[in-house]
Amino acid sequence: MLKFATSSLTAILLASAMLSGCATNDPQTPRQQAQNAKTDFEQSDVVQAVSTHLGVTSESAASVVERLFREQGRPDGYITGEEGGGALVAGLFWGKGTLWMKDGSSIPVFWQGPTIGWDAGGDASKVFTLVYNLDDPNYIFQRFPKAEGSAFLIAGMGVNYQRANGITLAPIRSGIGLRLGANVGYSSYSRKRQMLPF
Repeated sequence: MLKFATSSLTAILLASAMLSGCATNDPQTPRQQAQNAKTDFEQSDVVQAVSTHLGVTSESAASVVERLFREQGRPDGYITGEEGGGALVAGLFWGKGTLWMKDGSSIPVFWQGPTIGWDAGGDASKVFTLVYNLDDPNYIFQRFPKAEGSAFLIAGMGVNYQRANGITLAPIRSGIGLRLGANVGYSSYSRKRQMLPF
C-alpha cells in the first residue's frame, strides 16, 4: 500500500512539474501578444477613418492617403479633431481632438499656436492628423513647427507636414472659411486647453 502511495505521489509530482514547465515556457501571454502586435495602421483603415471624420468620399480620402503612405509609410496613430483660428498678418489658432493608437488606446489632446506671414482671414476645419514615429503617446506633447505655405492640396483637402524630435505629423484639413496666403508658426500640443497659444 505504501509503495502504491509513493508511486502515485511521484506521478502526481512529475505531472505537476511538467505542467508548470509548460506554463513557464509559454513565450507570451495574450496580453503580451497584443502589446507586441504591429503598431501601425493599414491604408484601408486610414481611408475609412478619413472619409468618416472629414465627411468626404472614399475616393477623395484614398487619393490623399495614398500619397501620404507613399511618402511617409504607415502611421503609428492618428488624431481626429477640430481647429479654428484667424489672422491679419499675425494669427492664432486652437484645436482639440483625440489621439488614437493601433493598440486601441486613446488620449485627449489640445493644440494651439501663433502664426505670422502673408495671411489674412479666418477658418474653421475638421482635422485628421496622421502620426509617424510615435513610440509613446506622451511624446505628442511638444511643439511642432509648421509652414502652411508648404501645404499641398488634393481633392479639396489641404495637407502639410510638421516635424519635431523624429516625430512627423501630417494634418489633413477640410473646412469652411476664407484664409488666403502663407504663414509659419508652430503647433503646441498639450494635455489641457491653453488660452494663450504660446
